[in-house]
Amino acid sequence: MGYSIASERGLPLALRAAYMALHRSTEAAFAEHGVTADQFVLLLALQENRSLTQRELAERIWSDSSTVRAMLVLLEKNGYVKRASHPEDSRAKMVELTDEGKRKLRKLWKVGQTIRDQMYSSLSDKESLRLIESLQKVARSLDRDRK
Repeated sequence: MGYSIASERGLPLALRAAYMALHRSTEAAFAEHGVTADQFVLLLALQENRSLTQRELAERIWSDSSTVRAMLVLLEKNGYVKRASHPEDSRAKMVELTDEGKRKLRKLWKVGQTIRDQMYSSLSDKESLRLIESLQKVARSLDRDRK
């Protein structure tokens, strides 16, 4: 298979440890701004794609539709996103950032810079790119039936 027993056991633990460390750091940094780490990821996905359906957004951030809907309700209440009916599919909702949401995302991006700097300082540029590519490959291989 191309992996040893040690890497087989180590990979799940290492992935979980890295995710949890990043999540805890981000949650702590964003707490005073009233946004969770998961909500930040959602806002970031909207910035990159301008306007998405709720379903596309769930796929983009690797989450389920009900979780995304719950986050959107809170973000909409805070004025960070707006949802509107899809012009061609009455069952779908289109989501986009509001101006307030764009301002909040810029603020959160600055707040999170220390965390990103800390992460990237532990890796070379080449290692960072290789890690991103490898994680994307792992995600695709484990979720082949996603689309």
